[in-house]
Amino acid sequence: MPKQILDEIAMKRALTRITYEIIENNKGIDNLVLVGIKTRGVFLAQRIAERLKELEGAQVGVNELDISHYRDDVSDHGLRAAKQVAEFKTDVTDKNVILIDDVLFTGRTIRAALDGIMDQGRPRKVRLAVLVDRGHRQLPVRADFVGKNIPTSWDEKVAVYMSEVDGKDGIELI
Repeated sequence: MPKQILDEIAMKRALTRITYEIIENNKGIDNLVLVGIKTRGVFLAQRIAERLKELEGAQVGVNELDISHYRDDVSDHGLRAAKQVAEFKTDVTDKNVILIDDVLFTGRTIRAALDGIMDQGRPRKVRLAVLVDRGHRQLPVRADFVGKNIPTSWDEKVAVYMSEVDGKDGIELI
């Protein structure tokens, strides 16, 4: 039976806290670009960008990143060589990039995302923001901004629901 970890209000608070931490850590929003990992990371990035605009009065660029061709568990390595990478709307070269995803688990998605970002340019700095950190790393990856740490067993699943995709906001442990 699913156990609710965060409801809509708590999720909004976590995103607001992450937004304030990004502003403080970056000393404003100058030279800042957000990169959301498809699918839910993109919606989180858009929400953070909206909140940044409310707080700082300026728009921050948001890029979408599909990491499917960068995954290390793709069996067809020929697929990697033939991949067509979509151009980012906002250049990341010499920018402070915040990479955004919904759940940090083994770290493999983040490794793939870093490869995707580097194919687009050479950022000054890349930091990681996640809504949920559930542990169980297989790679040396740590989030700089975390909405909620949720200790889990390997067999449990963290389900993030977002109104843009799922019709509701919330996080459950399954």
